Amino acid sequence: MANGRDKKDEIINLQLDLIRKMTENNIKRLSDDIWGSTRTNANPPQKPQTSAKTGTPAAPQNPAPVKPAQPSDADLIKASGSGDGAKPAEPEETLPEKENIDDLRKELDSYIGLDEVKKEVKSLINMATVYKMRRDNNLPTADVSLHMVFSGNPGTGKTMIARFMARVYHSLGILSKGQLVEVDRSGLVAGYIGQTAIKTAKVLEGAIGGVLFIDEAYTLTAKTENDFGFEAVDTILKSMEDNRDDLVVIVAGYIDLMEDFIDSNPGLRSRFNKYIRFDDYSADEMMGIFDLQCKKSCYMPDDEAKAALKEYFTAVSEAAGEFGNARGVRNTFERLLTEQANRVAGMTDISRDDLMTITKADVDAALYPKEETEE
Repeated sequence: MANGRDKKDEIINLQLDLIRKMTENNIKRLSDDIWGSTRTNANPPQKPQTSAKTGTPAAPQNPAPVKPAQPSDADLIKASGSGDGAKPAEPEETLPEKENIDDLRKELDSYIGLDEVKKEVKSLINMATVYKMRRDNNLPTADVSLHMVFSGNPGTGKTMIARFMARVYHSLGILSKGQLVEVDRSGLVAGYIGQTAIKTAKVLEGAIGGVLFIDEAYTLTAKTENDFGFEAVDTILKSMEDNRDDLVVIVAGYIDLMEDFIDSNPGLRSRFNKYIRFDDYSADEMMGIFDLQCKKSCYMPDDEAKAALKEYFTAVSEAAGEFGNARGVRNTFERLLTEQANRVAGMTDISRDDLMTITKADVDAALYPKEETEE
């Protein structure tokens, strides 16, 4: 009996550890961007200092800045996070590598859904490619604005495409660095007169050479107790003019609210002339995203579980914006892992297939929990 209990405890711990890690990653994605950020040393390691007491290497007080990991195929399902303030790139940060533009086109085609977005992005790639070729051949080039407005519900891939465009423009030599700096109102606006311009300028400094992505940009011009958001807008517009050859700004948010934002300042309307609308995911696309999550994490829904999930995604797709689109799918997947772990932990003679299989019972428990009622 003791061995059986030890085995069950081990399985429970392994499953719960996996769920914990996935949840932590999910939370990080909401404030980072959809690709995540695996940090490695950008510079060769220096000789470590040792602790006087233990003789062991001491933790560095100023760790070296790092380079974000390149996305894998499985990352393509991830959608935008909400952002939680500025994340400017540091001057010493190792910059992204230039990539083959044909490989980037193939990656774009592999994304789930986003059909209209792909068409618009392909046109932007073609325009930028020809612009670069004319410049390389000493031909005159039109003063083309690369700034964009992304509009759509949460979880539709806006941050993902913003990072993708940074990689494209960098690979074509239009942007010198190719980093993405994601920010929202809290990262730009300060609470006192005169501080907002300084705070915004610091963010812009880190974005030069890449893309500044402003999520929920309409909050900058919303009527609040103060109008410091307008000061941030003015600072951004000036930087866009001063750094027109090495800075792209993408503003994002809900469709109607973004129209109001652009109309709030004549300078915004003149500089943002490219609009990309991100539609909600369909039930089939949500199911495709879920299947890709399962494949990445080595889970296999059985036929009954797939049918139940398809029915569920069909229902929630009627209000995909409230559900959260791809983000909602990810949250659904993680709830299923919790219920699958609860079920498997109570089994005996647990096989490898048991650890991988998601059943209809797991789906029902995760999505339709029974309410406890008193007789």
